[in-house]
Amino acid sequence: MTDATQNTKNATLYDKLGGEPAVNAAVDIFYRKVISDARINNFFFGVDMAQQAAKQKAFLTMAFGGPHNYTGQDMRRGHARLVQMGLNDHHFDVVMEHLGGTLRELNVPENLVEEVLTIAESTRSDVLGR
Repeated sequence: MTDATQNTKNATLYDKLGGEPAVNAAVDIFYRKVISDARINNFFFGVDMAQQAAKQKAFLTMAFGGPHNYTGQDMRRGHARLVQMGLNDHHFDVVMEHLGGTLRELNVPENLVEEVLTIAESTRSDVLGR
């Protein structure tokens, strides 16, 4: 096995996706999609989207194995207000749709898209307060 093969094999998902520039681009595109979608955009009315995007970038960086700079709430507490507003599985599915669509729009290889979606899916119960 060559050094390049070993480095690729040991690379984090964060590195495989392209690091900070890739996460930043994905979050920006993702939130444009979310804000434009009447099925879920009501959850973001009155939200400081620059601050929201910064928190999301830090969270995803951590979740994908990059530098750990996330200082936000855990998923359950961070989404409790949204659950009180009616956040449910349908809304979570729409978010997953936009996440996958964003990654595919950025030409992320399908195996990495699936890895990201698996991580996102693992948060469903906490996000929905179950």
